Amino acid sequence: MIRSLLATALLIIGLSVQAQTPAAPEPAAAPAAAVGGVKSANIFEIAPDASTDPNYAKQSNAERGKVQPGNNAPVWRQVGAGVTGYSSLPKSEAPEAGNLIQPFVQYPGSRLTTAGEAWRQVRNNWIIPYGAALMAISALALAVLYFGKGPMGHDHPETGRTIERFTPFERAAHWSNAFAFIALAVSGLVMAYGKYFLLPVMGATLFGWLTYALKNIHNFTGPLFAVSLLIIITIFVKDNIAKASDFVWLRRAGGMLGDHEIPSHRFNAGEKGLFWWGVTIPGLLVVGSGLVLDKLIPGFGDVRSDMQIANMIHAVGAIWMMALIMGHIYMGTVGVRGAYKAMKTGHVSEGWAKEHHELWLDDIKAGKIPAQRSGQAAPESGTTVQV
Repeated sequence: MIRSLLATALLIIGLSVQAQTPAAPEPAAAPAAAVGGVKSANIFEIAPDASTDPNYAKQSNAERGKVQPGNNAPVWRQVGAGVTGYSSLPKSEAPEAGNLIQPFVQYPGSRLTTAGEAWRQVRNNWIIPYGAALMAISALALAVLYFGKGPMGHDHPETGRTIERFTPFERAAHWSNAFAFIALAVSGLVMAYGKYFLLPVMGATLFGWLTYALKNIHNFTGPLFAVSLLIIITIFVKDNIAKASDFVWLRRAGGMLGDHEIPSHRFNAGEKGLFWWGVTIPGLLVVGSGLVLDKLIPGFGDVRSDMQIANMIHAVGAIWMMALIMGHIYMGTVGVRGAYKAMKTGHVSEGWAKEHHELWLDDIKAGKIPAQRSGQAAPESGTTVQV
């Protein structure tokens, strides 16, 4: 009797201990064989390979989802191929709304990439560094010219007679265009190169506010530059048509290597070249591409490729203009004595006109060009003035 009771008690205690003891972990199952070329459950490493699964091409996305849970590669492959999905936006307003990213393209000598990535590579690896090099070369050349030759021309004493070189309307158009260009150039340079020079110094927060403010200045100053540019082209185009004397000026480099300038009309060949190749042609390209980027030209800028092409044209044209207009600013301030006064007051002395634009002065004296002439010429040395 006692032995039965002890046996029963031991059985009950053994069952209780067994129930409280955790079960030993089962050995980890061996990795399943790769299905369709999948070697990992990480969605970032999934790379289906049709060659390892002959039924892969016949499977739908739903079927692949069963055998390859979490595999989003087929969906992104379709997205990268340019498959258009559903979008509630009207195609007339957003024709690419159903395309998440641009299609993949294969460029010679490069890996498979998207058109957007190709644009980024061109911008960051070509336009930005070579543009900086061009502006640096321009600044260096002007520094060499200034310290090597110094300001051109002579100081001309006031003789009492001045000639109007620029009318008030011409000067207003010039200064409006100049201030707009400077605002656009500074804001554009900060947005393009600021992250390399200003961001490490200012920090992300302050630099973000600065670029945001400059972006708005850039956008709102653009129309002023566009209007003033058209005015500049209209009022100065007649004086920038090439003439036979311009080829003489070019052949002798304007007399920059000597002590006397080559006679020219109102604008010499160098100024005419700047007007066409530094202002008019690149200016129209910059304005036109800027309007596309602002989506102000109907039919342009609705797709990403339009915006990318416009952005590259805008950047190249702007950098080209800045590199050449640096020379214009130099010649109009410290490069030529009396040049800044001509645009500031609108008048120059007869001596200045004779030295720098003798053919223009001759046309004025002959009555071929209407120009206001004020005061009386001072008597030449040795002459007798009758009272």
